[in-house]
Amino acid sequence: MGSAVNARVSFASLTPHNLGTLRKLNAVLFPISYSDRFYEDVLKPEVDEFCKLVYYNDIPVGTICCRIETKGDEFHLYLMTMGVLAVCELRYPFPEYNDSIPTKPYRSRGLGSQSLQQVIEATKLHNKPKISKIYLHVQISNVEAKKFYEKHGFQEVGIHEKYYKKLVPRDAWIMELTIEQ
Repeated sequence: MGSAVNARVSFASLTPHNLGTLRKLNAVLFPISYSDRFYEDVLKPEVDEFCKLVYYNDIPVGTICCRIETKGDEFHLYLMTMGVLAVCELRYPFPEYNDSIPTKPYRSRGLGSQSLQQVIEATKLHNKPKISKIYLHVQISNVEAKKFYEKHGFQEVGIHEKYYKKLVPRDAWIMELTIEQ
């Protein structure tokens, strides 16, 4: 694998052919399982610009999945999931060598920021319908994620109590970014 300076980050649209990769990444990245409906919805043509696999040097290391929602007379983009693998563990076929191999973190390479920026830019360019806001939920114990989104212009607009059914704590911050028209 090349150095971070020469690294290539790319995004791929979701298709029935790479949906298995999305399922595997989601299983590793998130503490909950997603329904078949979730996977059907991310393949819809109207969200193609907002649902991507994230590749680092041609290796799938992250995902971003959104849906368009109607709020009154406005359209909002709901960022359902976004995640990047924490580490890539390299393994030799000889166990005696494996203890000396360092792990390579993907989260310190700006992949989350690039993924989020890609969605923000796609949202700004999206005209049919025109999207006025991007919003998402962050579990209230995940202060690091909240700071990440604030760094990218999102603001806390409320707390959704008991948002998570199977996770503790159950509450989530509602984070929102207004898209400049």
